[in-house]
Amino acid sequence: MIPHPAWPVDPGVIIPFLVAVALIELTPGPNMGWLALVSLSRGRPAGFAAVAGVTVGLAAWMLAAAFGLTQALLIWPWLYQLIRWAGVVFLLWLAWEAWRGDGDPAAGDGEEHRTLRDLFLRGMTGNLLNPKAAVFYVALLPTFMRPDHGSPLTQALTLGGLHLVVAAAIHSLIVLGGAGAGGLVLTRMQGPALRAVTAGGIAVVALWMAWETRG
Repeated sequence: MIPHPAWPVDPGVIIPFLVAVALIELTPGPNMGWLALVSLSRGRPAGFAAVAGVTVGLAAWMLAAAFGLTQALLIWPWLYQLIRWAGVVFLLWLAWEAWRGDGDPAAGDGEEHRTLRDLFLRGMTGNLLNPKAAVFYVALLPTFMRPDHGSPLTQALTLGGLHLVVAAAIHSLIVLGGAGAGGLVLTRMQGPALRAVTAGGIAVVALWMAWETRG
């Protein structure tokens, strides 16, 4: 069939695709748990910095999948496991860091920009070390691509871009909800108690990731 001249993807798949990715993103997972903890304990700006990092990490996997690079994870299962366990260890390190009190929400204003930058980098790194994000794109995008429209690369980039928009929107709502609840939590809990709850929550997210990415 001759490719459609106007639409890079089949218009008929857009709404089903958006519904599918929205349901996937609304399913509780490590990203949702970590973002909720960050916004709960550190507030809205910190949460949005984390969302930006998560989105960049997802975008990197999306581009890798669009160009066929993530096939390596299917060819070499050991590589998938290596990235998976690196991600789990990274989250456990964040839990230990929270327990020690690094990035305490009561820190001085001079530390704000460094904290936001660090949260952006942590969100990005956490997603780069989550191989399930790569498998998600490899498994989902082809089911919504049609041979009579744009090239496979164009369709993958278009659909992947739509997913990033949906993911960022849902993650932002999580931040807003977490930050709203955080105001109540922070008035009742400070110091070691808050650090313990945050560290324990991140450790649970690490175990959650280990289970969810087990293959």
